[in-house]
Amino acid sequence: MIAIVDYGSGNIAAIMNIFRQWKIAHSLVRDPRELAAADRYLLPGVGAFDPTMDNLTKTGMVDALNEEVLGKGKKALGICVGMHLLAEGSEEGILPGLGWIKGKVRRIPEEGLEKPRLPHMGWNAVQTEGAANLFRGIDTERGFYFLHSYFFDAAESAEVVARVEYGATLPCAIERANVFGVQFHPEKSHSNGGKLFANFAGLA
Repeated sequence: MIAIVDYGSGNIAAIMNIFRQWKIAHSLVRDPRELAAADRYLLPGVGAFDPTMDNLTKTGMVDALNEEVLGKGKKALGICVGMHLLAEGSEEGILPGLGWIKGKVRRIPEEGLEKPRLPHMGWNAVQTEGAANLFRGIDTERGFYFLHSYFFDAAESAEVVARVEYGATLPCAIERANVFGVQFHPEKSHSNGGKLFANFAGLA
C-alpha cells in the first residue's frame, strides 16, 4: 500500500483519483504514526521549496519518514516539489532538504529559451537512461505534463534515469536504491501517469 503523505502541498485529490482508476491500494496519511502501516510512500508537491519543507517538518513526518525509508528501506517517490525535497537543498530557498539523494535543486537556465521562458509548462517527451524502472511500458515520446522553474541537479549522473529538453538537457527523474523522484506531474499525465504510479506500486 502507498501512503500519500499529506503536508498541505500537492494535487492530492487528483492523485487519489488516478490511484482509484488504476486500482492502486493507497491511504492518505496526516499522522506520522500511521506511516509504519504502508510499504511505500508518495511525497506530492505544488509550490515553493521552503514552505513545502517547512510544512513537512511541522507535521512531524521527517523523522518517521527517515526511519521508514532510510532505516527500513521502504520505497518513496517524490513528485515535482516533492522530488526537490529529496535533495540536500535548493536555490529556491534556504532550508535543508531531506538529503536522501545527493545534489541541489537549481533554477532552469534561461539562456536559449524562447518566450515565455519560465515556468516550463506543458507536455514534453522524456528520454530515459539506464534501468529507469518507473518507465516500463510507457510511451516516453508522448511524455508527461511539466510545471516548474527549478530542476534537481543530482550529484551522481548515474542516479538520473530520465531527462527532458527545455533550452538545455535537464534531469527530470532520479532513482537511488529505494528512493525515486519525478519532476513532472503524473497525476496530470493521463495514462502515462497512471502507468508510472502502477509501476511504482509494483516495484519489488
